[in-house]
Amino acid sequence: MNKKLEISLFGACVVRVTEGGREIKGAKQKALFALLATAPLGRRTRTFLQDTLWGVSCYDGGRQNLRRALADLRKIFGNDFEQFFHCTNADIELDLSHVTFLGSAREGQFMEGIGVREEGFVNWVREIRANPAQLEGLFRTSPESLTKRPMPCITVLPFRNVMQNPQLNILGDWLAEETCRSLSRSKLLTVISHLSSRVIATRTADLQQVRETLQVDYFLNGSLREVGGQISIDLDFIDARNGCILWTRNVKDHAESFLADASARMVSVVQSIGRTIADEAISYIHNRTLGQIEDHQLVIGAVSLMHQPTFRAFAKSKELLEEATRRAPQIAETHAWLGKWYVLSVFNGWTTDRAGDVSHALAATGRALDINPECSFGLVVDGFANNNLLQRLDVAQRRYSSALDINPNESLSWLLRSALLAFQDNGKEAVASAVRARELSPVDPFNSYYDSLSSTAYLADEQYEKALELSERSLAINDRHLSTLRAKITALHHLDRGEEAKQTALELMRRSPNFKLSDYEKAHPSMNYSIGQRALAALKAAGIPYGGN
Repeated sequence: MNKKLEISLFGACVVRVTEGGREIKGAKQKALFALLATAPLGRRTRTFLQDTLWGVSCYDGGRQNLRRALADLRKIFGNDFEQFFHCTNADIELDLSHVTFLGSAREGQFMEGIGVREEGFVNWVREIRANPAQLEGLFRTSPESLTKRPMPCITVLPFRNVMQNPQLNILGDWLAEETCRSLSRSKLLTVISHLSSRVIATRTADLQQVRETLQVDYFLNGSLREVGGQISIDLDFIDARNGCILWTRNVKDHAESFLADASARMVSVVQSIGRTIADEAISYIHNRTLGQIEDHQLVIGAVSLMHQPTFRAFAKSKELLEEATRRAPQIAETHAWLGKWYVLSVFNGWTTDRAGDVSHALAATGRALDINPECSFGLVVDGFANNNLLQRLDVAQRRYSSALDINPNESLSWLLRSALLAFQDNGKEAVASAVRARELSPVDPFNSYYDSLSSTAYLADEQYEKALELSERSLAINDRHLSTLRAKITALHHLDRGEEAKQTALELMRRSPNFKLSDYEKAHPSMNYSIGQRALAALKAAGIPYGGN
């Protein structure tokens, strides 16, 4: 069974099934579809639907009316009802993978002439009409995109042997394969296999052939030669959509040393690719409405902004992630990224509703694991939430271990495992995990985050000079990150650099005037261990106020 719903929201509202000629006629029923179709994940609470469509004056009446509306839809759809709707005692979900949106804002007003007079619904329609661009993304969404990873797609073409040296053929192919393997470790990229790119490279291919055959957004192209005992590789990183060369690189050395260190030499190339794609995403989404942003730019743009130092960028990140989950509701990793946003909102002290954001974080990671119980990234972020929000270190440990059992190359799992071990005074293993995380994350453009958590690992191992170095390197990129400022203060205190610690404490208080040691002591998961007590003493000595109960 592969029946679809067609929904038109601008001009006269139309809701119909593509097969069988069934069309929804009732105004309240069409309004119900409109409310669900425009919701993140296609899901609204029963309370919201009752209040919006039948008013807030009579809860029991609204509940009965919603039940009656759903019962009528069951009669209309028959056995197909379960295909389109998922109902629980708390909420109603429209399965957006079975929905195609027709028309656009050019077709007329949103929900024109619908005739539903309840105040809640009228106000909701008015808000949409004031900014119809917020729904443009609906008309960009195809059924295929609902289950396609909304990440930039990239490949590496085998490097061409300019001088026709047979040995260089093998080297060029192997280096391209290694680069693909490194890129594939990132959760922010979709990497086309080297086997596929090798096929197209066996014949002369122009830009259009690469783009259409491999369906990529970016690709790395290169050539290599040996001249005078030196191997030289010229690389071009290319935007496949328009052919623009985003950067060029040259890597060369004497043949003997090049062959020994060839894989390591490509690390900086992979790092440049990650940073360039992240920067391109931020530039692309600037001054564009949600509906104008292509699917593959949403998540990487959101994650890039999530790690920017300003709250404005952080808030924009949430908007992009919610849009990404709406367009592709069956992608576990996207929900996990949204869960991480909520964890950071709480942990960095930016939330105005701690209990609500904790609940949202766990709901998002729960949704990711509902979709794919073996999503290693979903397990990692769920562990992150349990560790940092609920102080359930045992649960976090199990999540990280499960993630690494599924994917031993999950760099974020190694990094967060490092922080967990540090919180438990296991400094040696914490440092080893932090080093492993760095080895596995050459593409991640968020080095400041890795530096910040690695600093905590070195604090636990009482390597205070290294902890200070990493915290300062992290703060050079993001000087607003409170946990990094706390790590710097702790390192300075234990290096007997008290005046510098006090200056850093003043900076922390300027960034977060309401920060109190009493709250920190209650909330931080390391407080039952030596590292937590050492950090608490350092912060107190630097002049951070303890506060009330």
